[in-house]
Amino acid sequence: MNHAITIAGERLLMLPQKALYWPREAMLVIADIHFGKAAAFRALGVPVPAGTTGANLRALEALLALHEVRHIMFLGDFLHAKAAHARATLSAMRAWRERYPLLQLTLVRGNHDLHAGDPPAELGICMADEPHVIGPFAFCHHPDILVPSYVLAGHVHPVYRLRSGWDSLLLPCFLVGAERMVLPSFGAFTGGHPVAPQPDEQLFVTSGEAVLRIP
Repeated sequence: MNHAITIAGERLLMLPQKALYWPREAMLVIADIHFGKAAAFRALGVPVPAGTTGANLRALEALLALHEVRHIMFLGDFLHAKAAHARATLSAMRAWRERYPLLQLTLVRGNHDLHAGDPPAELGICMADEPHVIGPFAFCHHPDILVPSYVLAGHVHPVYRLRSGWDSLLLPCFLVGAERMVLPSFGAFTGGHPVAPQPDEQLFVTSGEAVLRIP
């Protein structure tokens, strides 16, 4: 179940799939997808599972099937490292892109993108530096950018620990303040950083099926 919220006069939907949707612009906002992270670890000799690129692409396809999307805005860390330029990773991404040739893609460069390098030109991704302003929003990777616009950012990979007696569960979350929103990390195999809301912030967790506000 999506959760609607009005920010800077615009209706936005926080999606259980760890993404944000701006209906008026038919825009999907994705933070920290980290394509090729598992491949980068394997290149260093760390035995981690394969298939995360495919999982990320299938997750994007599922959202495209659920919503009218003309534009995907990636809030940085699109590629995890230079090793993400591996042939298998880029081949899967090119095949996905060929299925959606009319879809506008924009990447606001994050810290990992600066090290990994820009994606190949044949992916047709428009590159931008933060802050990238459209309407009332500044699309950024880092949430501490100081701009007059409302900031939509990633970088933190926020998660929140829900507790019930002796049990606890870490869930991805949206952190919403008066001047910025921090989105959860979208990518598979990206981990998370526990956060606690400040007095002027609201926190919304996603279970994968619903987005719920934490009182």
